[in-house]
Amino acid sequence: MATSGTYVTEVPLKGAAEKHYKKWKSENHIFPDAIGHHIKKVTVHEGESDSHGSIRSWNYTWDGKEEVFKEKREIDDENLTLILRGLEGHVMEQLKVFDVIYQFIPKTEDTSACKITIIWEKRKDEFPEPSTYMKFNKSLIVDMGHHASKA
Repeated sequence: MATSGTYVTEVPLKGAAEKHYKKWKSENHIFPDAIGHHIKKVTVHEGESDSHGSIRSWNYTWDGKEEVFKEKREIDDENLTLILRGLEGHVMEQLKVFDVIYQFIPKTEDTSACKITIIWEKRKDEFPEPSTYMKFNKSLIVDMGHHASKA
């Protein structure tokens, strides 16, 4: 059995959790304009942009490289949680499992946090752990949080 693991971190945010959750759930089309240094394009292949089970591709730049991530989305409105289950793309070349979970958590009236959980399993033990993808996801949340706080 190949190596697997889970990474968890929490990112503090200004503004209501619901506001941040809405951007991540329903407004992915603004990401290339809002954080174009990371996200180049978001394409919905199946379903509506904010629907449970929709499939989309993210074209992004990380660590100086252009990459693609195709995912199937699970939505939990009650818990302000999105799960992106990896289907295809650069990260999936080395991983069998790559799930990114964003849970937006209210803290005070005008602050919140995003708990990011990444669940992964390598295809082969000699492949590196995907720790850089946690850094990337954290930077996405931080940068999109700055954008949302200005809106």
